[in-house]
Amino acid sequence: MPRLSEVIAELDALWPPERAEAWDAVGTVCGDPDAEVSGVLFAVDPVQEIADEAVALGADLVVTHHPLYLRGTTTVAAGHFKGRVVHTLIKNDVALHVAHTNADTADPGVSDALAGALGLRVTGPLVPENGLGRICELDAPETLADFARRAAARLPATAQGVRLAGDPGATVRRVAVSGGSGDSLFDAVRAAGVDAFLTADLRHHPVSEATQASPLGLVDAAHWATEWPWCELAAAQLDAISDRHGWDLRVHVSKTVTDPWSSHESSGAPN
Repeated sequence: MPRLSEVIAELDALWPPERAEAWDAVGTVCGDPDAEVSGVLFAVDPVQEIADEAVALGADLVVTHHPLYLRGTTTVAAGHFKGRVVHTLIKNDVALHVAHTNADTADPGVSDALAGALGLRVTGPLVPENGLGRICELDAPETLADFARRAAARLPATAQGVRLAGDPGATVRRVAVSGGSGDSLFDAVRAAGVDAFLTADLRHHPVSEATQASPLGLVDAAHWATEWPWCELAAAQLDAISDRHGWDLRVHVSKTVTDPWSSHESSGAPN
């Protein structure tokens, strides 16, 4: 079995920590570098349900996309919900490693996994300077409504579901995708000349301005759902590394829905 330090070295080669944004908090949160690793669990969020799942699986390492302490902390006391995660992991000899914006800009990375889940053909990065997002093509044109239905059918189910803005009957051939929050990318999306943009966490004013300024179609899915496909991609990458080194790791992908929204009550379409 490999040591934790050996597995982390391979993960850092996939998602170099120096590629993370300056504000980000990536890397190993807890874990003994010399501890042996036989099982790994991938998940989006480092929440208590995931820590408990790792313990139940007998995993020695949890790899999450989202940081546990993005803004730092002065305590890991178990009386706080994040401290309780740390205590659960350490008491059960489970390490935690985070790959966030360094996984967003990796090739392949979060948006490649999202495109793959949607059955799209990637033609290049949305933001060439840092590799964020992807420009994609559909195998055949379809309406914006059908593209939104494709997303709803192929991404994990959430309370939010999938929303669209724009003409549902508009033809979609080329799209941009970005896992996670994407309304800061509208300038790049417009410059790319795509027919639609699929991302998460779209806000009222940016959406209103984008749809007033152009016929761009917008598809807004749940943040967690747009990033979960990366877990499957990352697990497959680690499986390949394990085979190459003869490590025989047990690699799991959590199917626990950690999207924070728990239900949705529709008020009915306005038109």
